[in-house]
Amino acid sequence: MQSTSMKTVSAKNLKRLLNIWPPFWGSGIRVTELADDWSYAKVRLRKYWFNRNYVDVHYGGSLFSMCDPFYMLLLLHKMGREYVVWDKKAEIKFIKPGRKDVFAEFKITEDMMSELKQQLETQDKIEPVFEVDITDTDGTLIAKVWKTIHISKKQKTAS
Repeated sequence: MQSTSMKTVSAKNLKRLLNIWPPFWGSGIRVTELADDWSYAKVRLRKYWFNRNYVDVHYGGSLFSMCDPFYMLLLLHKMGREYVVWDKKAEIKFIKPGRKDVFAEFKITEDMMSELKQQLETQDKIEPVFEVDITDTDGTLIAKVWKTIHISKKQKTAS
């Protein structure tokens, strides 16, 4: 999803696209919020008969999928065209069975942005790790996800 056309899409239009994107739509994943300034996203995974597992709780793959692209997408837009932003690694830890709808929130603060750009002044690349909590409608922690994102300055090409 790191094509040039995706970089110029508005947050509102990307939210619409993600909500009809087959891997999300078919799993019951819905982007409920995507800030115009790319600083925040909120995602909901509804529990349906078709996305539960054998023991009637959320399928772990869907929990993982609901968190997959968001830090990369937010950072891609926040960092700008002079940077390469890519998913590097992901990890999930299941805490409790998900028996209700679940949510995940993704936040990029201005302080985080300043720190990332400052690190890139002295380093060729950085690989920050972002932690995401997946909680149910009662606020119970269901799972934790860690996303490692590769960020580097684009190489200048000679003309």
